[in-house]
Amino acid sequence: MPLPKLNIRTVIAFVHDIAATVVAWGLAYSFRFNFEIPSLYLESLKEILPWIIPIHAAAFLWFGLYRGLWHYASLPDLRRILLAVLTAAATVPLVLFMLQILAGTPRTVLLLAPILLLFIMGGSRLAYRLWKEHRLYGLKAIEGNLVLVLGAGDGAIGLVKELARSVQWRVVGLLDDDPAKRGMMLHGFKVLGRINELPAIAEKLGVAHAIIAMTPIASDRRKTHRSQLDRRHPDRLHRDRRHALEMCSAAGVKALIVPSYDDLISGKITVSQIRNVELDDLLGRDPVVLDNDRLHGLLMERTVLITGAGGSIGSELCRQIAKFEPRRLVLFELNEFALYNVEQELRVGFPEMPMVFLIGDIKDQARLSQVFSQFQPAVVFHAAAYKHVPLMEQENAWQAVLNNVWGTYVLAQTAIKYEVEKFVLISTDKAVNPTNVMGASKRLAEMVCQALQQSVWLTEENNPDDKMKETCFVMVRFGNVLGSTGSVIPKFREQIAKGGPITVTHSEVTRYFMSIPEAAQLVLQAGLMGGKEGGGEIFVLDMGEPVKIADLAKDMIRLSGLTEGDIKIVYNGLRPGEKLYEELLADDENTLPTPHSKLRIAQARQVDAQWLTDLVAWLNEHPVLSDEEAKEGLTRWVPEYKQGIEPLSDQ
Repeated sequence: MPLPKLNIRTVIAFVHDIAATVVAWGLAYSFRFNFEIPSLYLESLKEILPWIIPIHAAAFLWFGLYRGLWHYASLPDLRRILLAVLTAAATVPLVLFMLQILAGTPRTVLLLAPILLLFIMGGSRLAYRLWKEHRLYGLKAIEGNLVLVLGAGDGAIGLVKELARSVQWRVVGLLDDDPAKRGMMLHGFKVLGRINELPAIAEKLGVAHAIIAMTPIASDRRKTHRSQLDRRHPDRLHRDRRHALEMCSAAGVKALIVPSYDDLISGKITVSQIRNVELDDLLGRDPVVLDNDRLHGLLMERTVLITGAGGSIGSELCRQIAKFEPRRLVLFELNEFALYNVEQELRVGFPEMPMVFLIGDIKDQARLSQVFSQFQPAVVFHAAAYKHVPLMEQENAWQAVLNNVWGTYVLAQTAIKYEVEKFVLISTDKAVNPTNVMGASKRLAEMVCQALQQSVWLTEENNPDDKMKETCFVMVRFGNVLGSTGSVIPKFREQIAKGGPITVTHSEVTRYFMSIPEAAQLVLQAGLMGGKEGGGEIFVLDMGEPVKIADLAKDMIRLSGLTEGDIKIVYNGLRPGEKLYEELLADDENTLPTPHSKLRIAQARQVDAQWLTDLVAWLNEHPVLSDEEAKEGLTRWVPEYKQGIEPLSDQ
């Protein structure tokens, strides 16, 4: 029998239910005899009550009537009351019959008493909840912030139920673009109009906040066609949320947003989870579906090494991989402060996980050999790279080549030597038809891994008895990630904080974006899938629709509660090496589908072992090269690299 936690509230509730049992049976006798109970039957009631009370008490405890609070009484609580009362109603006649005292109990009473008891117990709980909510929320709601809910689907209904119990918020109505919902009452709140009417309605009602309750799945389950349409076109959510944000900006209303649809429907939402709108929310991308079972097979109880572990992608990979319970997580990073920060975070978030935090340079062969021989990683995620385009373009070109190309070669050779099973290179869309040193060096790093994969194949063919494990190389290309180190997002935030202006290179400059967690999850999925064709695949992530940087700047201004009249946008021309548009495939590349909808395989130009030998000789030929010499060399090794494109101005 599940016993409740003993406290004053539990005792009071239990005593109430026992008293309700006595009252219900007394009323049942009174109703049976029109409130004039004969003395014979009154004696019968007194005789059976000592048996009725413990039977009901046992039923109440058995069905866990005291594990919740009356303040939150709901349908599950009423169901438990019903089961307890019915069980007691079935048990009482049986016990009275066995005690041979059933004959003095009218059959009408046996039917009427449980019904009365059910009404008393359920009604008292409901009345208490209504009184409590009125006292706490109804009277204090005048102190709460007036808020409009944008959206009127299942998610929005789940939200207003929660807000109804909040002293912080007072819902004044909902807005939705579905004309069929206009004027409807949803959980006591009226759909006041369309989202386009937000400025007028907010001004009329004096509302200063709006909560966007639009979700990736169409909220109205009756509209099956619309639900299917939203799943086929995830950018619909992007457009709807952006439109809602624009209306909030036009109305001078602060925009907030709710957690995920699943949390809303399951009732997990709390008022504290309502937060400011972030850029990630405006992307409108479907969540990544991971093959968790196979990822556990790849990562669980394995030692995993991440280079560049202090960076945006590297640190997120650490967080994602840690969830799969590897045997050990080895974090390799050159930047001491970045490594310190991620160490502090992971020690708190995953206190039981064995982790090693190592300072080192991927170009340092001796340090890598020490690390690999000591910890024997089975999987390597290579995220360390110089990635800032303008910085690598001038005065640092050769350092970009050494770090991104030579560093990758040294690390990959070490992985082969120490029999790493899978080596995943984090690449970039800038490696496609590159116009800058960073992109060309990353394309060259891809080609190094392709050549090393061929070398592994040749070694296996020429030495079939060699028991060395074959290292599988996988490359993953994707575009920009929101909020990454060196991206435009932190720069824009800083410029807005200073009162502007926001500087954008060109009004038409366009980039692909995804969130950091999504990118890391897809890298893991690609790493898992790589090797089915022998390794050496270049996976291209589905980046969705490209986004204009100017639109991104406008979104950030609106998210800050300001307008373009408050923060100006200034166009200062493309920087050296920058493109107007990024590409995910080169001119001579096609893609092959994979079982995962967000991953495709690029059929890129292949290189051989001799090519790699010549490249290594060139890298070792000179200790240092000027920018011009480095770029000339890149032109030789990466034919699609086109340097010297004149930056465009936005006049």
